[in-house]
Amino acid sequence: MKDFQKYIINQGDNILKAFELLNNVPEALTLFVVKDNNKMVGTLTDGDIRRAFLKGKSTNDKVCDFMKSSFHALHQDINPIQINEIKKLGIHLLPILNNDGCIRKVIDLNKKQTVLPIDAVIMAGGKGERLRPLTNNTPKPMLPLGNKPIIEHNIDRLISYGIENIYISVNYLADQIKDYFGDGSSKGINIKYLEEEQFLGTIGSVSMVSEFANPYVLVMNSDLFTDVDLEDLWINMVEEKANLSVASISYTVNIPFAIMTREGGRITGLKEKPSNTHYANAGIYLMKTKECYRIPKDSFYNATDLIENIIETGGKVIDNPITGYWIDIGRHEEYNKAQEIIKHLKQNF
Repeated sequence: MKDFQKYIINQGDNILKAFELLNNVPEALTLFVVKDNNKMVGTLTDGDIRRAFLKGKSTNDKVCDFMKSSFHALHQDINPIQINEIKKLGIHLLPILNNDGCIRKVIDLNKKQTVLPIDAVIMAGGKGERLRPLTNNTPKPMLPLGNKPIIEHNIDRLISYGIENIYISVNYLADQIKDYFGDGSSKGINIKYLEEEQFLGTIGSVSMVSEFANPYVLVMNSDLFTDVDLEDLWINMVEEKANLSVASISYTVNIPFAIMTREGGRITGLKEKPSNTHYANAGIYLMKTKECYRIPKDSFYNATDLIENIIETGGKVIDNPITGYWIDIGRHEEYNKAQEIIKHLKQNF
């Protein structure tokens, strides 16, 4: 939340000013109290004011006489696990402070599930040839799905997890994507574009980013329609101390015959019409930022190349299954299926 000034009040202001400001934030009824140097020193709610009046305070007193000096806030290093603990306390507005204790931004936990320490790269340069003629004059990521383009569903999901720095890799009909999203300020985020002069594979354009702001990078295809839990993906990767995590989808193969188990040409048993579950790459990758620098510049390079490189050099690669829905909108059948599904979904972002 970048327009958080409406929640700020000085400790030396008369309490009557707090009434005016609280009236302007009826959804929160919370103010953040600062000193003259803008350092945060407390919080103030309508409940705090009522309780202080009952103890004898009056409208002639200052904000500092009503505020709570103990408060919840986070500093520069945002910890999503800590945010979850704060949410359990029923706190909805969470200030983020800089090293001087001044408010840098405010997170509305009613609108965001959490804040992950992640930058994102969305791959949106493909031609979408299997979806022609729909993509003759429209890039695949900009095809409508419900009330907005496919790619916007993914961007809004990233925003709901507190991801603010997003790079979009573009090529085919790039101007349509750039004109629609601009620099991202209309959504309160930062969007930059990686313009491929030639196709660089499924992850090669990530090498065009000179420096990331966060310790983790998420790379995903723009044409996915999914409710992937990015917080679960991040937590699992951190707990497993992995270099890279691949979001995966389960795929079950049903064999319609009895399968023999054999040993040395001898049948040792039968499995009647077994089902085997496999896990496939979902086109979503979360990695430590340092792994991005393995990607060669100006070269065709696929995500599978990066995965193999990390494994070959002793790194740890894990997968994290998607338990919800996932559709790779690459053909007309998938596009039609996604259009049907979205009619029955309640979007939270």
